[in-house]
Amino acid sequence: MIALSLAEIAALTGGTISPRAASGSRSPSAPAGEVVVTGAVVTDSREAGPGSLYVARIGESTDGHRFVGGARDLGAVAALTSRPVDELPCVVVDDVQEAFVAISRAVLDRATDLTVIGITGSSGKTSTKDLLGTVLSAAAPTIAPVGSYNSEVGVPLTVTRVTDDTRFLVVEMGARGVGHIAYLTRIAPPRIGVVLNVGTAHVGEFGSREAIGRAKAELVRALPADGVAVLNADDPVVRSMAARTEARVVLVGEAADAAVRAADVTVGPDGRARFRALTPQGETTISLRLVGRHHVGNALAVLAVALECGIPLEQASRSVAEADVVSRWRMEVTERPDGVTVVNDAYNANPDSMRAALAALQSMGEGRRTWAVLGSMLELGDESAQDHADIGAEAQRRGVDELVVVGETARPMADVPPVGGTRVRWVADAAAAEALLRAEVAAPDVVLFKSSRDAGLRWLGDRLTADPPTDRTTDPDHQEARR
Repeated sequence: MIALSLAEIAALTGGTISPRAASGSRSPSAPAGEVVVTGAVVTDSREAGPGSLYVARIGESTDGHRFVGGARDLGAVAALTSRPVDELPCVVVDDVQEAFVAISRAVLDRATDLTVIGITGSSGKTSTKDLLGTVLSAAAPTIAPVGSYNSEVGVPLTVTRVTDDTRFLVVEMGARGVGHIAYLTRIAPPRIGVVLNVGTAHVGEFGSREAIGRAKAELVRALPADGVAVLNADDPVVRSMAARTEARVVLVGEAADAAVRAADVTVGPDGRARFRALTPQGETTISLRLVGRHHVGNALAVLAVALECGIPLEQASRSVAEADVVSRWRMEVTERPDGVTVVNDAYNANPDSMRAALAALQSMGEGRRTWAVLGSMLELGDESAQDHADIGAEAQRRGVDELVVVGETARPMADVPPVGGTRVRWVADAAAAEALLRAEVAAPDVVLFKSSRDAGLRWLGDRLTADPPTDRTTDPDHQEARR
């Protein structure tokens, strides 16, 4: 983080330095306002380190003020709070979230020679953010956080990691309603904006796909006139966003008029795609290490951004080809010692990402028995049952050998009429799925785990990956880390 004193933080946020703060300081003789934050800004006390600022948020289930002492013990030098605390010097504010935003925006505004790239879409945001971060990092100091830090908390956490030498900041922007992305763009105003797709993820909260499109378009509306909007030419809703921005538009995809276009796409038996990339700077062939044909579109968007950032085509394409999975549970492919292949893609799920994962499984399963272990897709609204049924039908259409449907919400996947030779079974929970898999999976099977995060299948994927294949015990359920 770019260093800020508590006096500066108080001025930025309109907060006050607590009179009791100095009593908790490691240097009680120094005025609290002179304490300088030089380390990471954190909202999880366990992630604090030397020089950190701990942001004490009050959530639905816990009060962050309870953990100020823990942050101090790990090296934090100050806290942002809504009431005075004794453990650390603190700036007390009326609204911790808005104060946090003010701090992050101040850090960004003090950065020199910084290009901010925002990425949004119904699916693929995190994978594309990881891929772009890898490519840009090879050229200059880049901030692109691991994981899905795409909310009103995650974006400020990302921005406050910026230092004086940061040249590229990649920000993932998610939304659960109209206005959310506009809010995030005020925290991190982008010069380049990428819209990957508009699907039905969170349609239960938005109300319609059209509303989702309006929300995603907030990113391109926020771009300056000298900015760049990178839009998916193959998605009609995204393509139409060209009329909603003052920025220059770069279309990417397989459409004939895409400025950065993929041609001659093939997918190998390992599920990895190879294609010719045609760009204004020339043509190159790219073989991806990432699994799934859907990564072709993500790679094109990354390539377009890299070229806009001045990275030569040869260097950018090489970095795209060499990039591997960064964030957990996104098409993680593990070859077990016994010859079973586990594909753990169970961090998030919506109808579009489910179809992409099943297509990858089909490619990888040539000549092998395939298992699709599928759980619930959340936040789909009134169409949830039909969307789940459609995915069950898609799994059968793709020729999956073994479809294991997990949980009550996902049950409609198992209720569709049988097609072909797919064996379909429904189980109540992850424990029952684990018992079934341990009893029946054998080399050279390919096993895909796909669900929304709260279904817990990613933990099951981890256990099936890590445990010896002869182990027939069931580990206790993993617990989510406190945030």
